[in-house]
Amino acid sequence: MMQIKSDKIIVGESLFDGYVYVENGKIAEISAVDRPADERYDFTGKYVSAGFIDMHTHGAGGHAFMNSEVSDVIEGCNYHLAHGTTSIVPTISAGAFETMKKAVVNIDKAKKSGKAKGNILGAHLEGPYLSAKQCGAQCPAFITPPNKADYESLLEAYGDSVIRWTYAPENDKDGEFCRYLTERGVIASAGHTDAKYADMAVAIDNGCNLITHLYSCTSTVTRDHGFRSLGVIESAYLRDELCVEIIADGKHLPCELIKMIIKIKGTDRVALITDSLEIAGTDVKEGVMSGTEFIVEDGVCKLKDRSAFAGSVATADVLVRTLVYGCGVSVPTAVKMLTEVPAKILGINKGALAAGKDGDIIVFDDEISVSDVFVGGVKI
Repeated sequence: MMQIKSDKIIVGESLFDGYVYVENGKIAEISAVDRPADERYDFTGKYVSAGFIDMHTHGAGGHAFMNSEVSDVIEGCNYHLAHGTTSIVPTISAGAFETMKKAVVNIDKAKKSGKAKGNILGAHLEGPYLSAKQCGAQCPAFITPPNKADYESLLEAYGDSVIRWTYAPENDKDGEFCRYLTERGVIASAGHTDAKYADMAVAIDNGCNLITHLYSCTSTVTRDHGFRSLGVIESAYLRDELCVEIIADGKHLPCELIKMIIKIKGTDRVALITDSLEIAGTDVKEGVMSGTEFIVEDGVCKLKDRSAFAGSVATADVLVRTLVYGCGVSVPTAVKMLTEVPAKILGINKGALAAGKDGDIIVFDDEISVSDVFVGGVKI
């Protein structure tokens, strides 16, 4: 039995003064009673939280999750772990399909290697079935409509290694691709999309329940001869079936917009993501990634011509810090959107300090600086 003591234990959206007990890798109890324990940790004055869950990241610390080796996947995940991310979904950008397939295989090997300090949950394919009009920093040369032969062969061979797939619903007119994903337990997420409400309705009917980085490469209201159509953004607000993820680095979305999203969708349906690039945590200021030239300035990665952002350089602790000190959100509520909400979306037994949940626990101070990490009840 392991005991963790603190007066700032995050339980739901509140703080609890007492103890967390972990046994056999699971949380056994949250209690005000000081019980016998084999290991004891006193973190009084610091926050004790469920481990962060980042379900959209392309790498960090100089390690990419695409066009790299298995060791890069492991080291990139371990870098994120030091910033509180105990569970991670490595993300693969649009590329030649064989290149994307190789990245899935490497993520699977990293997951099964036992060398990652945290939990690698599975791969997120962000493409290639995207919108050319909403490609953002994705390379347009690789964007295609859904190819049944390709996606069926990939999921039949490596389905256990793919946890979610971002696609543009307007290019899946009858919902066939979305339906194929959801029937196999893969999360279908609408992203890099120019869809209208009718396209989103078909997607929702076939199991799509998530919007990839809301406001970043997602359509809005359009007008045709005076007649208006909702876009993805408005569909997300209208349909309660849809959860949304947001890049809460304080750059992609201003705090006023973050607060509006939370006000409309509620804290139960908003997940925070880093969408971090491999250069997160490095001193790199310019270069080329996936064929796209970039620069880093103002704390964010931009296309070289500064016409758009190309991805974030944030880690999970930055997201909480942004919401707390930039948007005025309480620490427990900010943490909820990086723990409980993604856990619910992903369908995993993590994301909360509650009896029976996995013993993934982190400790951080008032500045959201992570000092201690436990995975499965083991101190890393």
